Amino acid sequence: MEIALASAIGILVAAGIYLLLRARSFDVILGLTLLSYATNLLIFSAGRLVPGKPPVLRSGIDPTLANHVDPIPQALVLTAIVISFAMTAVILVLAMRGRADNGSDHVDGTESKERDR
Repeated sequence: MEIALASAIGILVAAGIYLLLRARSFDVILGLTLLSYATNLLIFSAGRLVPGKPPVLRSGIDPTLANHVDPIPQALVLTAIVISFAMTAVILVLAMRGRADNGSDHVDGTESKERDR
């Protein structure tokens, strides 16, 4: 299972970096989203998830990591999901405004300048 998770994280990072290097704003937004998914999976996998162990303390069981799953990575992932959703919304608004102002969805706006010549 660790190899599958590591492969999934690697594929998401590779696809995210590839899309970040593209010149279109939608590709950049999609690349950032894939990178945030990969980061969430990486943080989540750091929690050493073990089936059958509770993430919260229970009475009668010693409060050690041998008996429980670490809840901090799960809380960090939930926080990261909310932050990445807000970041994606802001970037979408900026991309739509850039498209309206430049007449192009290229990140650097060079296509509209070349077309005007």
